[in-house]
Amino acid sequence: MALDLVIRGGTVVTAERTFRADVGIQGERIAEIGSALAGKKTIDATGKLVLPGGVDSHCHIEQLSGMGVMAADDFHSATVSAAHGGTTTVIPFCAQHRNDDLSVVLADYHARAKAKAVVDYAFHLIIANPDEKTLSADLPAAIASGVRSFKIFMTYERTRLHDEQILDVMAAARKHGALVMVHAENHGVISWLAGRMVQQGNTLPRYHAICHTRGSEAEAINRIVCLAEVVDCPILIVHVSTVGGVQAVREAKARGLKVFAETCPQYLLLTAKDIDIGIQGAAVCCSPPPRDEAAQEACWRGLKDGTLHVYSSDHAPYRMDASGKLPKGDKTTFKEMANGVPGLELRLPLLFTYGVGAKRITLEEFVNLTATRHAQTYGLYPRKGTIAVGADADIAIWDPEKAVTVQQTHDATGYTPYKGRTLKGWPVTVLSRGEVIVDHGKLNAERGRGRFLAREPSDALRPLGRDVPEMSQLKAWKTPLQL
Repeated sequence: MALDLVIRGGTVVTAERTFRADVGIQGERIAEIGSALAGKKTIDATGKLVLPGGVDSHCHIEQLSGMGVMAADDFHSATVSAAHGGTTTVIPFCAQHRNDDLSVVLADYHARAKAKAVVDYAFHLIIANPDEKTLSADLPAAIASGVRSFKIFMTYERTRLHDEQILDVMAAARKHGALVMVHAENHGVISWLAGRMVQQGNTLPRYHAICHTRGSEAEAINRIVCLAEVVDCPILIVHVSTVGGVQAVREAKARGLKVFAETCPQYLLLTAKDIDIGIQGAAVCCSPPPRDEAAQEACWRGLKDGTLHVYSSDHAPYRMDASGKLPKGDKTTFKEMANGVPGLELRLPLLFTYGVGAKRITLEEFVNLTATRHAQTYGLYPRKGTIAVGADADIAIWDPEKAVTVQQTHDATGYTPYKGRTLKGWPVTVLSRGEVIVDHGKLNAERGRGRFLAREPSDALRPLGRDVPEMSQLKAWKTPLQL
């Protein structure tokens, strides 16, 4: 029988190898990979690269920030933007705020995404209120439903957890099978400096970058590693941005610990100079902020040598007006600005241009960093993140020679910090579960066609089974720590 669809004549790229082959699709899955395949429909991919659709495991969609500001993107605009950039799976956050019932929050996000998303999605949780109900009932129920990761903050007054609370969350994650993601910055340093900057009248966005010192990231990473080691809880450090931060992760991994980390486009391509443009610097005001060229190179090296495990967008879209970045117009201080930059659509083309095109990484590493490792780490592999028989037919066909000068993107933010850059290499045709949803810039995807992905336990979240000496002593005394 003829296959439903054949992608013919392209160069297939996975995390392991690059090879010429046809890709045959039956229904929603990849059914055959070979030569001279016959299909009811065909897509000619001659001269093109056939890659797995991207998986973005760090993005904020239709989310209320800790400051009470709603993101510019809902699940429709964000996933439309993702699709145009070659991303076919997103994992945004369900954000619990203080006093929120986690089960109610999760149900609300499910309803929003189900009605609007055009690509498949999973969820992380943000835990800001680790009370008894959250830890003993709501978290285990969420994990059992396939939400197997959650994020905690070491800074931000309204969401940060103290060390004892962090240990409580880690203990619950270890017990029930989830991965803990960590925003690692030292709150005391940031808060202390911010207070003094405002007192001195230094309120422009550039002072935000001053307050988030490089050392605050490295200190927090070292501290969270120590906490995780006590509980034997795997962790993933999000948006690493500094030389010291990369080195702290590298040293933890060298000790054999299960410490994963990510970085994002803004830490590879922007610097603090991009913030130092007066009030308009609010457009690239994010936490942690972009640093300098030395930090950029450290992050590139971290991606190449495996210290940094994945490359995500940290898409956090806020408009440059009173609804987002500038609630008080030109009088807004850096402490009042919503933190974040858009990046969901351009995540892949940016890395293709500045990574593959500049020969910093190979095509296989590009696929690994943008799709495969995300799927493996978060319990979606091999359904997502690869081109293999049996996998979902989530495929992005790339024209490696197509040049695009960035003007605007399909999200609702209204700006991109990468405007004016010419990117070489672009996804011209994007498929989600066998359906062509973007073809040469034209969207063909119904609102709500995306599906929720319940995730399986992955190797990333399994404890090492290695105790610190004090925990070993407790076991020797037959009085082990009860999680």
